[in-house]
Amino acid sequence: MIRRVLAVAVKELLQLRRDWRTTFALVAMPVVLLLIYGFALSFDVRDIRLAVVDQSRTRASREVIQAFLQSGYFVRVADLDEPRPLDRLFDRGTAQAALVIPADFGADVAGRRQTTLQFVLDGSDSQTASTVLGYARQIVGSAAAALYDVELKPPVVARPLVWYNPDLSSSLFLVPGLVAFILMVTSVIATALAVVREKERGTLESLRATPLIAIELLVGKTAPYLLLASAAAAGSLTLAWALFDVPVHGSIVWLGLVTVLFLAGGLGWGMFLSSLAESQQVAFQLGLLSSMLPTLLLSGFIFPISSMPRALQVISHIVPARYFISALREIVLKGVGPEVWWNDALALVAFGAVVLVLATVRTVRSL
Repeated sequence: MIRRVLAVAVKELLQLRRDWRTTFALVAMPVVLLLIYGFALSFDVRDIRLAVVDQSRTRASREVIQAFLQSGYFVRVADLDEPRPLDRLFDRGTAQAALVIPADFGADVAGRRQTTLQFVLDGSDSQTASTVLGYARQIVGSAAAALYDVELKPPVVARPLVWYNPDLSSSLFLVPGLVAFILMVTSVIATALAVVREKERGTLESLRATPLIAIELLVGKTAPYLLLASAAAAGSLTLAWALFDVPVHGSIVWLGLVTVLFLAGGLGWGMFLSSLAESQQVAFQLGLLSSMLPTLLLSGFIFPISSMPRALQVISHIVPARYFISALREIVLKGVGPEVWWNDALALVAFGAVVLVLATVRTVRSL
């Protein structure tokens, strides 16, 4: 019995040596997952972009501002005389939070009267917003205790004002990212099986005898998937609105354009993987690993990119879902136009062009 077990084991080792893709997945993926989860799985938020509106200009107001800056969580990005320009800063993503100190703040502190600070917060990312709000409350409480020289219940109150997501609903944060995640995985896997299916059935030999060129084959195979994926995207956003109360404040036309750009890149990547694989099983594995994990962990879907180590932040620039999720939240939650998210759309165009070239080159070799 032992000899038979050893024979099967040796045969399996020989098979793994021939199938280097499966060997790589079995050996390297646990290490990759450990590294990504170990570094990326963090709910701490750092380098929060803070705009300051100090209408008091007193020692007390400066001490409150310093308490925010010295906490290690906030970075001052703007000093304003009035709250009106905050609209532009928040729409463009220049600021994530704002501290508004009223003109009578110093006098109230000197007279030991109750006073109010306003903390404005971008709530389009509800998870980050909840964390930042907790930081702000703690900092204001500590600063007030120092100003009034009391231990408990200082008379300074931080009155939060959350924009774009007043209730800090997690659905408004998660659903757009979930839509991107589903579309990326399904589009890549669907087309990853396209060319390799021709190889397994032997019909690729027939295609070699036709006048088809590589780009024609790619477009012909990709177009039906693009139509189906676009319909799936429309259905997903409709369900998000119907079931999760996710509104679309921006233009439907711009939303459709960004979605098509994202899907085109995902389908192109799937075609490229299909040209690499020799079987549908390998194509499925490559498509799943290259689409699901980066989209889940390195796109900003769940974990803030700004909180990741620098190396992972650099790697995240090649993840197309990062740009789609950013543009999707800008359009759906904030209702802003392309003057804000044009760089995300340009990145999607660049990714789609690169993968289309790679897929074309590989298909030329196949034909």
